[in-house]
Order: sequence, then C-alpha cells, then structure tokens
Amino acid sequence: MNDDGLIKRLLTSILRGYNSVGMVPKILCGVILGVLIALLNLNFTALSLLGTLFVSALKSIAPLLVFVIILASISLNKGGLGSRFRLVIFYYLLSTLLAAVVASLACDRFPIMLTLDWNSSGASGTVQSVSTVVSNILQSVTTNPVSALTDAQYLPILFWAIVLGIAVKKVGSSETKSFLLDCSNALSHVTRWIIALAPFGIMGLVYSAVASEGVSIFKEYGKLALLIVACVLVVALIVNPIIVAISLRRNPYPLVWKCLRMSGVTAFFTRSSAANIPVNMAVCEKLGVDRDFYSVAIPLGAVINMNGAAITISVMTLTAAHSLGLDVSFTTSVWLCVISALAACGASGIAGGSLLLIPMACSLFNIPNDVSMQVVGVGFVIGVVQDSFETALNSSGDVLFVTTAEYRRIMKEVKEDAERGGNIGM
Repeated sequence: MNDDGLIKRLLTSILRGYNSVGMVPKILCGVILGVLIALLNLNFTALSLLGTLFVSALKSIAPLLVFVIILASISLNKGGLGSRFRLVIFYYLLSTLLAAVVASLACDRFPIMLTLDWNSSGASGTVQSVSTVVSNILQSVTTNPVSALTDAQYLPILFWAIVLGIAVKKVGSSETKSFLLDCSNALSHVTRWIIALAPFGIMGLVYSAVASEGVSIFKEYGKLALLIVACVLVVALIVNPIIVAISLRRNPYPLVWKCLRMSGVTAFFTRSSAANIPVNMAVCEKLGVDRDFYSVAIPLGAVINMNGAAITISVMTLTAAHSLGLDVSFTTSVWLCVISALAACGASGIAGGSLLLIPMACSLFNIPNDVSMQVVGVGFVIGVVQDSFETALNSSGDVLFVTTAEYRRIMKEVKEDAERGGNIGM
C-alpha cells in the first residue's frame, strides 16, 4: 500500500472516531483545553483565529438560513396548519412576556448596582412614550431585505420571507419550489458542518477570553450573571412547564427534559438560535411532529420565541436604572416587560444579539446611550454565561412549544374520534 493510501485511511479513521463521540463531550474537552492552554501562557494566535472564524461563520449563515428556510417552507406548505400554528405563536409570545415579568420581579427582589460613569448623563427616569418605541419596531419591519440580511435584522427577514413565500406559493412553478427546497436543505447541511466544528471554535473563544482577561472572567459580575441564570432556570423549569401542563393536562417534565437535552445542550454551546434550527427540526422529527408544521414553526420560533432575550434585556435595563438611582414604579416595570418582550422578538438569533437591544429598553428611563452602552459592555463580559443559558432556553422552548401544539392537536382528534365512536355505538 502506498503512502497516499495509508494517509487517506488514517484520516478516515480519525474522522470516523471524531464523529462517533457525542457533541457534549467534545465541547467540554474544547473548553478545558482552551482554559489550560491560556493558563500555561502558550501563545497560540491560530487558536484565537479558530474562535473568530467560528463566530463569523455562524453570523454569516444564520440570517440566510432563516430567510431561505421560512421562504421554502411557506411556498411548499400544503395548508392545514390551522389552530396549532396560531397556538404555537401564542405560546411563543406568552412565554416571552412571562419571562420578562419573571426578570422584573427578580430585579425588584434582588436589585443589583453597577459602577457606571453617569456624571452629567442627564438620566431623568422619565418613561418615554411606549407608542414611540413600538412605532420604531414596526417601522424596522419593512427594512430593505438585502440590508436586513447583511445586518442580521431578523424581523424584516421574517417579514420578507413570509411575503415572498406566500407569493411563490401562489404563482411559483414546481421547479422554483423544488429549487428553494434544495437551497434550504443545502444551507441546513452547511450549518450542520459548522456546528460539527463547534468544539474547535469554542476552544478558541475560551482561550482568547482567558488569555486576555484571566480567570477573573468566571467571577466578574458574578451576581448579575447568577441573577440572569436564576431567571432562565425559573422560566425553563417552572413557567414553561406550567404552560405545557395547562395545555396538555399531563406531567410536562418528560417532554421538557427531552427538549432541554436534545436541543438546549447544543444551543448552549453554539449560542445561536438560528444556527440551531436544523438541530430542532431533527428533534421534532424524532418526537413525531408533522413536517409541514415544524418546518415553518421552528424557524419562526428562532425569531420570535425569545424568552431568554427578554430576561437579559429586562435584567440589564433595570440594573442600569437601579445603578443610577432611578425610581422604578410598578407601572414602569409593566411597560418594561411589554417592551422587553417586543424587543426580544427582534433580537438577532446569533450570539450576543439581545445585548444590542438594551439601549432601546433603557430609553424607557431616558438613560443616555453612553450609559446604556456601558451596560452592554458588562453584558459582553458575562456573555459566555448569559448568552449560553439564554440561547438554550430560547431554542429548547421552540421545540417544546411546537411539540406541545402538535400533541394538543392529536389529543383533540383522538377525543373527537372517541366521541364519534360513542355516538355511533348509541
């Protein structure tokens, strides 16, 4: 056997062995190696580059993936989504709003103060007109679709994908719809390739963070990170299960644990709801959800089911207000919950997307942009923890609520069949 054949067999064996190991152990190894290499003061510039390339790849593919998947799904949909589609949207919005409420209550019970440079900032604590904030969000929907894809603005991406999908469904040829399906499958496949390289990218990210900031990154702003994590756990383990239990009238936790394990773990490390779409679709397939339903509902959830983002926006905004000594009334907190939920629906489905919407929520208190951007900076410091938990909640919730809506439909059909059978027997 020549050397080329031996090398090929060796590379094939290595690749097969790599693929045989689960994603979680590989990512944990990447985290440990990244920390060790940084603590040993080994200058691995190429390792930092791996992290940069990984994040860049996710940011690049995510907007296009959402746009094409939703466009293809709607154009190919045969109809019949009916009440479960309306129900899953209700679940998404309700969960996001309740997450903001949980965060506001937690901040009121455990207020956190940050040291911010706010001299002569002009922070007045006067609530801005909510209609102005909502108007700005609605106006952003009709942003140029090319600009939206370039800047990863997910609300206009969602809007134009739905509009074009409906148009293609009505006037498009079968060849066009087939082409869109091929594009959707190809982009999903590329995303899986990127996620498969996550252990190397995460090793680079951890190495860069520890090398530049030291192990202090794991304890800086610990109280703030702990508060966000606590809110995420309350929503994931109490609020969302209650919604499922009321809807299905049975123990929700077997389904909750499956969604957290099969979807949340991957999203925790990739930190991208949009990039986790192929994973969630595969999970829905395993859970027996109708493909016509989840192929539309899952990409939609990656855009509007942002309960983790609502928590981050609420906690960071109220922390800024408390740090400036502003009076936060109950009415203001209610408006903040609504605005946080709306803002969260526009959060980018990529790492750190919710942090960039904090200034908009801070505008409720007339907190100047220079102060709110300091809070955003704090968010990036704790981002390794905050964004991971936030994305795990967002992405696992997509699967949880889509599956709940599907199971509710099945239960309703079984009940109707039983009633018809009983009537016939009489």
